[in-house]
Amino acid sequence: MALFKLTGLNQRRFRLFRRNGRGFWSFVLFTLLFVASLFAPLLANDRPILASYKGELLYPTIFDYPEAKFGGFLAVTDFRDPLNQEEIAANGWMIWPPLRYSYNTVNRELPMPAPSRPAFLLTPDVACGKYPGGVTDPQCIAGNLNWLGTDDQGRDVVARLIYGFRISVAFGLVLTLFSSIIGVFAGAIQGYFGGWTDLLFQRFIDIWSSLPTLYLLIILSAFVVPSFWLLLFILLLFSWTGLVGVVRAEFLRARNFEYVRAAKALGLSDGKIMFRHVLPNAMVSTVTFMPFILSGSVTTLTALDYLGFGLPPGSASLGELVKQGKDNLFAPWLGFTAFFVVSIMLTLLVFIGEAVRDALDPRKTFA
Repeated sequence: MALFKLTGLNQRRFRLFRRNGRGFWSFVLFTLLFVASLFAPLLANDRPILASYKGELLYPTIFDYPEAKFGGFLAVTDFRDPLNQEEIAANGWMIWPPLRYSYNTVNRELPMPAPSRPAFLLTPDVACGKYPGGVTDPQCIAGNLNWLGTDDQGRDVVARLIYGFRISVAFGLVLTLFSSIIGVFAGAIQGYFGGWTDLLFQRFIDIWSSLPTLYLLIILSAFVVPSFWLLLFILLLFSWTGLVGVVRAEFLRARNFEYVRAAKALGLSDGKIMFRHVLPNAMVSTVTFMPFILSGSVTTLTALDYLGFGLPPGSASLGELVKQGKDNLFAPWLGFTAFFVVSIMLTLLVFIGEAVRDALDPRKTFA
């Protein structure tokens, strides 16, 4: 808990982090983007956020409603169908998200063959040709334009970016958290006990880290379709070794300090000494590496999706968008969009990592 309390030392660290304008504002921007992406169904969806029909409140983003409720016959209502929209508008109202596309919504009324160009590259009569008022028509403005175009399956690029960013960062955060926990625990055991424990553990890590992760993923993908949690589990098996060396070195250095010897003389157990007294000192270097581990985790998922060994087909993915750009060179907006989103995201994470590293460096001053 000492790491999260604003003690004198942590106040100094926070002030150093705050004075690093590049890292601090990168952290603010990245946090805002990720928090906003958590509400992706409220920002980009092919269903209304809230609707009222004949006095009954409906929650289409949460529940499925049969089309028979609105006079149709389908099992699930297509709220983008003009007939359903007219029926609901005549007997109630709907509140739509800003973008009326989800990550898997196929736009079947494209002004040109998919992948279609971004709306700002189209002339008004082409972008909103089916609406009488063109781009000034309320129906056209209300989230029906594909602002960054569509992919080769007619799915909106902006919607896939929002959902892809969310799943990429969430995957990276979960993988970083669990791999850090396992790595810290393994490094603590090695460094504190040393001797044969350290030697045997090091040889095991040497063998384990030399296993070809990509080949194993290729083999497993031939038997099962990788899901979010299965892919996370497989990568976790090999990513936990990243922090072992750093934590091990800290424990090897601290185990002979006077306060550790005094704690042993007082009869404290090894577990209490390790995790109550030595670990807080080792956590400084651990926290310093975590933003870089996060960026590496996001890059790994993007690369696997690009190669086709990542998330299931059809999932919103930044790597899949990169692959779309490679497969459709005549649609350069796909490649440029993927490049800028991935590069900006990784740049923000690197800036955050540098700011955290400088804030935890005892040699840094305010001068």
